[in-house]
Amino acid sequence: MLYDWYQMTWEEIGRLPAQGMDTAMLPVGALEQHGPHLGCGMDADIAKHLCYAVAEETGVALLPTLPYGCSVGHSQRWPGTIALQPKTMIDVVKQIGDWVYYSGFKRFFIINTHVTNFAPLRCALEMLRAEHDGFMVAVINSAGISPRVKQQHFHDADDWHANDSETSLMQALSPGMVREVRIVDADDEDRTEDCVFSHPVNRTSSNGVTGKPSLASRAKGEELFAWMVEDLSNLVRKGMQEESPLAFSYTEKVRID
Repeated sequence: MLYDWYQMTWEEIGRLPAQGMDTAMLPVGALEQHGPHLGCGMDADIAKHLCYAVAEETGVALLPTLPYGCSVGHSQRWPGTIALQPKTMIDVVKQIGDWVYYSGFKRFFIINTHVTNFAPLRCALEMLRAEHDGFMVAVINSAGISPRVKQQHFHDADDWHANDSETSLMQALSPGMVREVRIVDADDEDRTEDCVFSHPVNRTSSNGVTGKPSLASRAKGEELFAWMVEDLSNLVRKGMQEESPLAFSYTEKVRID
């Protein structure tokens, strides 16, 4: 059963926590350049497909995908990137979380498919759990769901972007996002190995790519996506059963005799 927040009525949403489904999921992507061979909406597309499949598997309430992310590191060199400032993203996700809590939900999964979203998403998590006592929030990066998923994402570059794994996923999930004729010459090396500083993409990539999209295939994408769905579903199911180790209130002060 898919509980699609976008299509449900307020009565239907309100019944879910009362019936024991107190978990909601927010897919978070980005709108940014992905080299000469992938559409700019790739991250949001992965977030949408992944969370839809996991919501069907687990029964959690699925919020609409947030298609914009913190992509300021991709610079203005290549057209197509539409980026939120980190402080804007913190506010947006925090306010979404507020209203999820007001709707009666106790657990909130934020599934992130763009690496540099993590810092503002973590800030939003800190604010939500401090303001709403007992509200359990998790930020999960899709490329690090499990060891096998992480290994496949990182095998051709540590600072990967629009690489083998992302290209393979798009070939499997959204072939219309892929410009196949541009893949063969899209490879670009990872220049960050010995760097002390974190440089923007205009100073690390010649074409917006880091990694080897020439290695990609639809079969690899199908296998990787199946791993991602299975491993994220297992994490979500575990979280749906989790309770806080201790029950102390956030605002209750220790009594000193």
